[in-house]
Parts: sequence; C-alpha cells; structure tokens
Amino acid sequence: MKYKILVSAVLAGALSLNAFAIEDVPSVNKRIAPDVAPNMVYSYNNSVKEATKAVVNISTQKKIKNQIANNPMFNDPFFQQFFGDMYSQIPKDRVERALGSGVIISSDGYIITNNHVIDGADKITVTLPGSTEEYSATLVGADPDGDLAVIRINKKNLPYIKFANSSDLLVGDLVFAIGNPFGVGETVTQGIVSALNKNGMGINNYENFIQTDASINPGNSGGALIDSRGALIGINTAIISRTGGNHGIGFAIPSNMVKTIATELIKNGKVERGFLGVGIQDVDNSLRNTYQDKEGAVVISVEKDSPAKKAGLMVWDLITEVDGKKIKDAAQLKNIIGSLAPNQKIVVKYIRDKVEHTVTITLDERKSGNKKEVSVPKGNMQGQLSGLKVEALTPQIRQRNKIPNDINGVIVSSVAENSPAEDAGFAQGDIISQIEDISIKSTADFTKALDKYKGKTKRILIYSNNGIKTIVTK
Repeated sequence: MKYKILVSAVLAGALSLNAFAIEDVPSVNKRIAPDVAPNMVYSYNNSVKEATKAVVNISTQKKIKNQIANNPMFNDPFFQQFFGDMYSQIPKDRVERALGSGVIISSDGYIITNNHVIDGADKITVTLPGSTEEYSATLVGADPDGDLAVIRINKKNLPYIKFANSSDLLVGDLVFAIGNPFGVGETVTQGIVSALNKNGMGINNYENFIQTDASINPGNSGGALIDSRGALIGINTAIISRTGGNHGIGFAIPSNMVKTIATELIKNGKVERGFLGVGIQDVDNSLRNTYQDKEGAVVISVEKDSPAKKAGLMVWDLITEVDGKKIKDAAQLKNIIGSLAPNQKIVVKYIRDKVEHTVTITLDERKSGNKKEVSVPKGNMQGQLSGLKVEALTPQIRQRNKIPNDINGVIVSSVAENSPAEDAGFAQGDIISQIEDISIKSTADFTKALDKYKGKTKRILIYSNNGIKTIVTK
C-alpha cells in the first residue's frame, strides 16, 4: 500500500510538471565579430569631444578665521605681554581650498555648477579645458535648496553645451560623466542610467536624481552628465561611498531642473519657490487600506496662516493631483510645489474620508521663516495602546526637552517593555499630536479621542526625536 501511494505521488508530480515549462532563448548558432577593419577601433570620441570643451575646472578659496586667535581676550595688553612670542605665533586665520567642476552654458561666460562647490568662497577661479590660464569668476546667483549655482567669467565666444530633455531618459541609456576628479584635470568616464527619479537621499531639499554607474569622484561635482549625442542630461552632484571614492552609485540633477534653476538665477539672482505650507508623507503600508490603495501625499501637518490652511486642507487629507498631474508620493508633491512660482494659482485634488474634493490655492513665497514642504519618515507599524502612559506637556517638560511652542500634544512618559504599544512603535518622549480628526492639546483630548475611536483603526500623528511619524493602530 505504501508503494502504491508513492507511485501516485510521483505521477501527480509528473502531471503537474507537464503544465510547467521554462522558456529558453534560441541556441547560439553564430557569433559575429565587431564590424571593423584591422586598422579600426570602436570609439566614443565623437560623442564627447564637443562636450568636453564646455566643462571647466573650478578652484575656490575660503578664509577661515581662527576663533582662538580672534578672541577679544587676546587684545588685552596684559595677555599679549604675558604670552609674548607665543601669542604672535598663533595664526589669525587660514585659507581653505577646494576643487570642483562646472559647465559652460552660454558663449558669453555663464557657467553652471553645484552650490556646494562655491558655497562661502571668497575667490572663485576657472580654468578652461586644455589651458592653464585662470579666469576670476563672479557669483551670479545660488540656490542652496537645489544645490546649483551660476558663476560667470569675463570671456566671449566660449564653447558651450546644449541641453537634452531629461524626461526622455530611460534606464539603460548610455551616459558619460565629465569633470575634474581629485583635481587630476579633464576626465571622461562611461556608464549607463541606473535609475531615475531618485529621492529621499537627504542630499538636497529638492531631489529628483538621475542615478548612474559612470565613475564619479570628488572633484566631479558640478561637471556634466551627457548622453551619446554629447547633450547635457544632468549635473553630477553626489556619490554614495564608504571610502570617498567611486562605488558605482552616482547622482546627477536632471537637465530640465538645471535649465529652470539656471534661467531663474541668471534672471533674478535667486530662485523663488512656491510655498503650500504642509507636512507630508507617503501612503505607507499602514495607511493603504485607509486610502483604498490610492497614491498621493498624506497631509500630516498644516502651517498656520499658510495657503493650505486658508484653502481648508486638513491633516490626513490625501493630495492626489496638482493641476491635473497625478501625485505619486510626497517627494513628487514637494518637487512640483518647489518648481512653481509664488502667487501662482494651482488646482489641487485631495481625498478626505473617501470623498474626492477639488480646491484652487494661491501659493505663497517660501521664505526663510517658512517651514519647507517636508517628506517625513514612513510609519508602518500597527498595534494596540496597551502599555502606553502619557502626561500633559507642561512648560517645565517643554523646557527640559527643548520642545518648540508650536508643537502641541501629550508626551509619552513611559512604554512598557514588550508591550503592544512598544511593538506598535511608540517610544518614551514621543509627542502625540493628533488622533484622526482630533487635535491633542491635553490629556483630556487624548482620552476623548481614544473613547471616540475605541476598537476602531485610527491614525496617530507623533513628533519624535527622529522626526514626524504616523502609527496606525486600534
């Protein structure tokens, strides 16, 4: 009997295998050699030769003051007499030098580079390809949020690069990085587009990077990323590396963004960005059921007197469209708003309580006092509130924990070890600011919210030491 059962199992396996097949590509029956004569080689020289003429070397000098030597105490004759020669030998300041790259974008001397290449420089010097002559450059304008800057040298009839439409890029496209790595001079490296629309790197405030495996090293910053036609598709900006050298993960700012920012800097000397006034996060796993698997940016805070507040946007609204453009995630919304001008009117679609709404909003100008449209860490934990203790946010607690006055809620005083609350992601010191539609300003509000949503799935907005997070729990 055991033998028969075994046979049946084998037959059943055979039958199931008959329904499954791995598809193979055709066998190789021919190999072809490169279609070149013995005196010919493959070369990308035609692709890069014009572009390399437009990529310059940039060196900067920055004077760093010695805080000890410049202490007013040392101006006292007593100290000068007491320390004598020792005082005179203390250097008053030092000069910090750095190297980078830039790209000529017009024949009359405008050059685009990274802001971090020239940030704080007292002197900017440009060297053209194939030359040792140095040109003093002036700063036209800088955009720290986008990490781009425009400088200019006093020279005419310069070779310049033409821009490609970075929206046409595809993963796998051939690319070349041109720059001045480690100060060795003009260098070209080759690779492909590894990924597109990379964000959340924490490199810039506005991120929409092209990722490439073309070798990018320190000194390449501000240099060109070009396609096989020699057209500019990006400005090389950063690498991910454990050693400081190339590991095949480099990032470039797309040419479309570069073009917009460079034009604004040349025109106005600065970039004016629209301001909506919301804190946002992605629709993570804990929120997907709440928003019926829809994509967008979840509003988790609304700034006082902001355009969003005036338009009636509320915490937990899901912004799904801006001017007819679908919003995939928080980073996309932040980039779209940041690319628009102040006072511009936009049409925003959002979902509240599973109902779609449309509103027209006039953007404000993002100033230094404004909070930025910020994407926050994902909160994808679920659990119960058992094991959680909270207390009122008193002035003493605010002072002790350095909690800003514009953050309200109740503070988590303790979380029991191995409790459902700990499993859900609560931690001591968290500030519970909102539960569903109830803003928490006291322990009474907290109790009221728990009573209202007892046994129901609820979204809880929390300020923590690591930023803002959302916990969805019952």
